[in-house]
Amino acid sequence: MKAIQYEIVKEIAVLSTSDSGYTKEINLISWNGKEPKYDIRSFSPSREKCGKGITLTADEAAALFKALQKKINSGD
Repeated sequence: MKAIQYEIVKEIAVLSTSDSGYTKEINLISWNGKEPKYDIRSFSPSREKCGKGITLTADEAAALFKALQKKINSGD
């Protein structure tokens, strides 16, 4: 089985840090040399391990951003 490789092209933000030091981050990541995508997942303190996450194209990230803005601004 081929190992999955990733390159963090651009660090965007750390969303939270757990007591164990794992961070939940949003970054622009290239998986296996492919076009970078927005990526939300947790990383160990030295980034040797990462948890399950979600990757989004630029269009999907924009749609998520718009949906969150609408929900947050609605006061619900």
